[in-house]
Amino acid sequence: MSERVQTLWQLFLAGGLLMWPIVVMSLVVVTFGIERLVALRGGRFLPSGLRDGIGKLVTGGFDPRKAYRLCQEFPSAAADVLAAMLEKVGRPVPEIERAAEVAKDREASRLYANIRPISLAVTVTPLLGLLGTVQGMIMAFYTTANLEAGANRAAELASGIYVALITTFAGLCVAIPAAMIAHYLEGRILRGFRGVDDLVAEVLPQLERYENKGRLTPAQLAALPPVVPKK
Repeated sequence: MSERVQTLWQLFLAGGLLMWPIVVMSLVVVTFGIERLVALRGGRFLPSGLRDGIGKLVTGGFDPRKAYRLCQEFPSAAADVLAAMLEKVGRPVPEIERAAEVAKDREASRLYANIRPISLAVTVTPLLGLLGTVQGMIMAFYTTANLEAGANRAAELASGIYVALITTFAGLCVAIPAAMIAHYLEGRILRGFRGVDDLVAEVLPQLERYENKGRLTPAQLAALPPVVPKK
């Protein structure tokens, strides 16, 4: 095992200085990957308490005051979107829908922010590996061209190419897992926002009943009367 580790370390050193940026990018992928896996848990999008609470309000008589309190009680992407809609209570429905879209875009941008370094690693690390390989190939051909007469040029060239390909291999070893991680995290965000969209679709018809009754501030939401469900 120690001989194998020593060999890997020797390969790493043979790859040259460009191996170090590749290592840095691998640490970026690991760090942000773990952070996003923790941050993008299900409750970050739509907590069960908020979903159940809104469901009860919709079936039992929607009250914007209680809905707004639920948003404050269960901070999340869905709560922020719903709060933006409730702050437009009384305005035309298209304005409420626009507020929901703006809030969703803002939340999505914030959630995608820490995936961008992983996507950067997907793009940059193969290029770093390719750059290292091109540099190594240049050095290999230069060394071969300047060998003394009678030297084994084929063996020297093969050795140089073998060393030059190390950086490309290392870059791909980082880029491929990074691409898989980024794809998984993006899919997790999309699935989370599907739940937010379902909640918006559920609440929007309830807010139509307050249309054209004047815009209310968050402080005025407490004064709104509850809506009695139609029988």
